[in-house]
Amino acid sequence: MVGSKRLFCFGYGYTAAFFGAAAQQQLGWGLSGTTRDIEKRSALRSRGIDAYVFDHDKPLGDPFAMLDGVTHVLISTPPDQEGDLVARLHGEDILRLPDLEWIGYLSTTSVYGDRDGAWVDETTELRPSSIRGSRRLRAESDWISLCQSRNVPLHIFRMAGVYGPGRSALDSVRAGIARRIFKPGHAFSRIHIEDVIQTLMASILLPKGSTVYNLADDEPAPSHEVIAYACRLLGRDPPPLVPFEDANLAPITHSFYSDSKRIKNDRIKEELGILLKYPDYRAGLEACLKIENEYAARNETPPWVYLNPHEERVLGS
Repeated sequence: MVGSKRLFCFGYGYTAAFFGAAAQQQLGWGLSGTTRDIEKRSALRSRGIDAYVFDHDKPLGDPFAMLDGVTHVLISTPPDQEGDLVARLHGEDILRLPDLEWIGYLSTTSVYGDRDGAWVDETTELRPSSIRGSRRLRAESDWISLCQSRNVPLHIFRMAGVYGPGRSALDSVRAGIARRIFKPGHAFSRIHIEDVIQTLMASILLPKGSTVYNLADDEPAPSHEVIAYACRLLGRDPPPLVPFEDANLAPITHSFYSDSKRIKNDRIKEELGILLKYPDYRAGLEACLKIENEYAARNETPPWVYLNPHEERVLGS
């Protein structure tokens, strides 16, 4: 029975919250998850989510009780220098769950490294060129090693830059922190949160064994074009173009510009039947603005506001 399923999300951040809401509203599933913050735990519990504090020094106190009845597990916590924290502390606990049907791991496209703007797909050699990418690859390997001898579908989702309501170029422009960095030939791939969620939902409903999926829209584009379009939608003048070599970027931002590749998404279309709702950033930003304006017109607090933006930063490059 569909309604008897239970989803447990390690790292109840932006993507997990949208996914959990879809599983609850569309399938009638029970929800559990973790956060690093006690206040956010209370906020999650007030929304009917069985929430627990989990971090490097705070493993689940009673994993067998806390994971009782769980059928699907999503891991969206960031890796560290040793790999994936969940695999290290609770991997065996998860694999011993009697009703486990599916494990999803949210990775990023940084595992492909710099390709000088070339296209990559799921069969492309993995050669990360950043610490971030190397950690993601190690985390992927942790889960593959754990699951290779078990009959549980492990789906690894290599996500490009995830954006959506409350977390897009529109927010950067409104906050006055948007910059238009110009690096010739450089392009980012990205994907709207609704297309992430429909892919995750298709994955759990049509499991095809263990596999890897790239999550990206159809149109990689330089970030300065995205910022310019966000300014246009908001009726603001775009900030000036700044050459990459003159931008004086923070190390984390600089690392994103150091990698350049275009992400192919054929597999999610062919195997999962995905038809992207937002195939490019223009359609995606227009949708973000529409829903944000609707909440503002009703004077309602959007559901994503309570999320801690530092809980999960899955950003492809």
